[in-house]
Amino acid sequence: MSMSEEILDLKVTETYDENQIQVLEGLEAVRKRPGMYIGSTSVQGLHHLVYEIVDNSIDEALAGYCSHIEVTIEPDNIISVVDNGRGIPTGIHPQMGIPTLEVVLTVLHAGGKFGGDGYKVSGGLHGVGSSVVNALSVWMEAEVRDGTQKHVMRFERGKTVQQISAVPFESETGTTIRFQADPEIFETIEYDYVVLHKRLREQAFLNAGVRITLTDARPGKEASETMCYEGGIRSFVEHLNVNKTPLHSEVIYIEGSRDNSMAEVAMQYTDVYNTMLISFANNINTTEGGTHETGFKSALTKVINDYGRKYNLIKENDANLMGEDAREGLTAIISVKLQEAQFEGQTKTKLGNSDMRNLVETMVAEKLSTFFEENPATARSIIEKAIGASRAREAARRARELTRRKSALDGATLPGKLRDCNERDAALTEIYIVEGDSAGGSATQGRDSRFQAILPLWGKMLNVEKARADKVYGNDKLSPVIMALGAGIGEDFDVNKLRYHKVIIMADADVDGAHIRTLLLTFFFRFMRPLLDGGYVYAAVPPLYKLTRGKTIRVAYDDPERDRISAEMRGDNPNAKVDISRFKGLGEMNPHELWETTMDPETRTLKRITLEDAARADEIFTILMGEKVEPRRDYIEKNAKYAKNLDF
Repeated sequence: MSMSEEILDLKVTETYDENQIQVLEGLEAVRKRPGMYIGSTSVQGLHHLVYEIVDNSIDEALAGYCSHIEVTIEPDNIISVVDNGRGIPTGIHPQMGIPTLEVVLTVLHAGGKFGGDGYKVSGGLHGVGSSVVNALSVWMEAEVRDGTQKHVMRFERGKTVQQISAVPFESETGTTIRFQADPEIFETIEYDYVVLHKRLREQAFLNAGVRITLTDARPGKEASETMCYEGGIRSFVEHLNVNKTPLHSEVIYIEGSRDNSMAEVAMQYTDVYNTMLISFANNINTTEGGTHETGFKSALTKVINDYGRKYNLIKENDANLMGEDAREGLTAIISVKLQEAQFEGQTKTKLGNSDMRNLVETMVAEKLSTFFEENPATARSIIEKAIGASRAREAARRARELTRRKSALDGATLPGKLRDCNERDAALTEIYIVEGDSAGGSATQGRDSRFQAILPLWGKMLNVEKARADKVYGNDKLSPVIMALGAGIGEDFDVNKLRYHKVIIMADADVDGAHIRTLLLTFFFRFMRPLLDGGYVYAAVPPLYKLTRGKTIRVAYDDPERDRISAEMRGDNPNAKVDISRFKGLGEMNPHELWETTMDPETRTLKRITLEDAARADEIFTILMGEKVEPRRDYIEKNAKYAKNLDF
C-alpha cells in the first residue's frame, strides 16, 4: 500500500549524444589484472560480465527509455543482450575524434555516468563495464539502432577489427551487445542459467514494469522466462514470504524523495523468528548494508517504541524494545536511487552516503507512524510480536550467561564430551562434530590430537527454525556446540573468538546423517551466520563401501567409484572374488579406517559449505525446516529425483 504522493521522476529530458560521454583514462592492464575490475576470473567473474552489460540497459530503464531487456545464452556460451533503449551514441566524440560507440567499448572509464546529463542515477558508477567486458572477450559485436539506421562494430580482445558501418534501418531504437568470454582469462566459460535467472529476477523486482527475458538456447538446456513485476519491491517481499505466514495481509510500502535521490521500502512481518533485510543502492545489492539500512533500522525501532508507549502496549516500567526485537519476523526490501553513490570499496557492498541515512530515517519515521495510526490492528500485532521477542531475548540473555564459555585463563571448563586438541592457534585447528558416542570414540582414537578436536552429539537435536533464541541457548544438545566454538551466538557472535577455523560436520551417509547435517546447518545459518559467510563450515565425506580381495582393502565413496575399484582389483581375472560391504555408519569403522578415509588431511574429502545467496538460503531453510507442510511436500516431490546416496 503506497503511503506517499512523492514520486521522483527519473526520466531524462536532456539530449543524450556524444557530448555527454566523458573520457577519464585509456584502457590498460584489464587483461593482465582482470580481478581488479570484475572481482575474479572464476565462474562468479564470468557471470559478472553479463551483469555489466545488463546494468547498462537497466540504467536506460531508470532514465525512462527502456522497457524490455532480452538476455540470451546462445550455443557455445555466447551472450546476447538486447534492449529497446536510446542506443549508445554513435557520433564522433568531440574529445577522442572517433565514434562514441568505439569510445564506450574500448576506453576504460568512458561513459555517460561521470557527468553531463545523460543519466540522473546509475548502478555502474565506476564506468568500467562495457570496455572491460570487451577486453575480456574473444570477440564482441555491437549493434545500435537509432530509428533510421543500424550501426555495427566488431572487436576482438578489446581491439577494433571492424570499423563502424551503418545501413538504413527503420525500427525501434536500442542496443544489441553479443560477446564470447575469453577462455584464456576465465577458469570456465560455461554459464549457469539459475545464477543469471536469480540476478535478473532481482533486477525485475527492483525496476517495476521493466520486462526482462532470459533465454537459454544451448542444446539440451533450453529454457526461457520473462519477468515483469508491476508491484516492484512489494512483489519482491511477497515472493520472499510465499512460504511464511504473514501477520498482516498487505505489504507496507513507503517511498519518498529529496533533491535527486529517492528511497522506497517494502516490508511485511511474518510468524517466523528470523529477519530478512535486503538492501540495494542503484540496483546494486549492498550485502554489507550501509547508511540506508542504518536509517531504516533506527526509524523502525523508534516508531514501534513510540507507538507502544503512546497506547500503553509497552508498560511504563518496562524498558524500550531493542532493534532486534522490532525486526523479529520482518521481511524488508530497501531500495535507494541517487546520484554520486559512494560505496565503501570496489565491491560496492556498503553504501556510504550520509544523506541517505537522513532521507530513509525521516521517511520511514513519518510514514510508518501514519500507517500505524491508520491501521491499529496491524500495528498492535507487530508490537505484540516485538514484545514477545523482547521477553525471549531477556530469557536468552539469562540462559547465555549460563552457557557462555569464558577464556581458558578464566579456568572455565569446556563441554564434558569435547576432546580438545593441543594447538591453541585457531587458524591451525579443526573440530569434528560427530554423530553419536560410538563414532566419537573411534574419531577420538583415530585423530591427530595436535590439531583435531572431537565433539560427539547425541539424541535428537532441536530444529531452531521453529524455536526462539531462549530455547536455543538452553538446549542441552546445542549448548556444547556453542561452548566448544567459543564465539557466542546470535547478535553476540564474534568470529574473532572462534576456537577452530575448520568446523567439520561428520555424519553417516544416510537419511539420519543428512537430517543431522541439515539441523546443524539451520542452526549455523540462523544463529552463527558469520561461520557460513566466512567459509569455516565443512562436511566430511565418509566412504560408502569397503572392498576386500585377500589382504588388499580399499574404500569407495560412491557407486561409480565402487564399480571402478572392483574392476581394478579383479585385474586380469574377471572371476576373482571381491568382497563388497556397505559401511552402516561411522561408528562401525575402526579408528585407523576413520583416520585414513575421513580425517587424514592428506587423503580425506571435505566439502566446504558456502553461502552465495542469502535470500535463497532463507527460502530453502523455511521450506525444509519451517512449520508449513505443503511447501515442503511440493519441494520434495519436485526435487526427489535429484537425491543420491540415500539409504532406505
